[in-house]
Amino acid sequence: MGRDDGAAAPPAAASRRLTRAVRANGVSRQPLGVAPRLVRVEPDRTPIDAVAPLRISFVGGGTDLPHWYEEHGGAVLSATIDHSVRVRLVPREDREITVRSLDLGHMVAYHLDQGPAYDGVMDLPKAAIARMGITTGVDLQIESDAPPGSGLGGSSALVTAVVAALAMLTDRRLSAHEVARLSHRIEREDLGISGGWQDQYAAAFGGFNFLEFSRADVSVSTVRASQQTLAALSQRLLLCYTGSVRRNVGLIDRQIRLHREGREETILGMKRLQEMAFAMRHAVERGDVEALGSLLDEAFLAKKQMNPYITEHTRIEEMLGTARTAGAIGGKICGAGGGGYLLLAAPPSAHGAIRAALERSGGQFAAFAFSPDGVRARRGRAVWAPSA
Repeated sequence: MGRDDGAAAPPAAASRRLTRAVRANGVSRQPLGVAPRLVRVEPDRTPIDAVAPLRISFVGGGTDLPHWYEEHGGAVLSATIDHSVRVRLVPREDREITVRSLDLGHMVAYHLDQGPAYDGVMDLPKAAIARMGITTGVDLQIESDAPPGSGLGGSSALVTAVVAALAMLTDRRLSAHEVARLSHRIEREDLGISGGWQDQYAAAFGGFNFLEFSRADVSVSTVRASQQTLAALSQRLLLCYTGSVRRNVGLIDRQIRLHREGREETILGMKRLQEMAFAMRHAVERGDVEALGSLLDEAFLAKKQMNPYITEHTRIEEMLGTARTAGAIGGKICGAGGGGYLLLAAPPSAHGAIRAALERSGGQFAAFAFSPDGVRARRGRAVWAPSA
């Protein structure tokens, strides 16, 4: 068993060894009564490159968790940007898995027969490989434009990119809804990571979207904003890294607990966030970019009302105050809080002063543009994208 000494293999074994008879013009040239010469067919080891976009969430984060939307519904306004998570997958001939992060310097390896150890190191791609039922070895290489915990949906973008790469490897067709649901199960069910639905849907669909959540389903509507409006928004928005990322401080679990305890301010804050998602969508669709700054300020206050711990042990409020003093109309923290990126709105004439003031406080600015594309994978000239 497993021996290859050059003897002719029986038909079943020959099939399992991926062999074929040598033919010319479709006609066997072997003499009658002589077993056909067998040639090994090498597996296709062409790399697969997958990319999934990061996103900025304008308002509504927190209402996409089931403890809220199953009773009240939920709504989030978000847009994907030209920052991304990139994955390169190279098939192997054995059953070994290697996963390497170019950003973090992490590298893990394991055999499919033993399965991975979920130890906090590269658990997301490990779980994606397991959930997708991969039976052959692969080498995965990962690179991201934002660190974990940055508030730009990087973890979900990573899972979504790995799912796309593996779907292309196995010739599996998936809709954008299926990609999002599959990625959500990997994070929330397989790994037990707390969080909502918005990030998986943003990465799978791409674009400027209004997401609505209910017990029955998730609805994705493209925000009807003109190119002129999007250009005006891009000219007014700034993305500033606070200098630290969110650590595992249980902010989402705290939010859920506060709601279950019936804390009135938490409930009022969540209702306000949900209402503001509709208000901000309407402002963008009618081209009222001037209103965005004050709406971002309101969104931040509502988020803090929902969960007063989002700025605890951080310089978020200090940096937002510095930005306003320098000319920002408004701003908020991206993601669940605790660190990561600030999204600021200001007239272009104030951008220089805002940058200078926040850079003195340790802020780091990231140029960005809106991007309409969701997750994609490529292998040579072939492209894999979620079906409609």
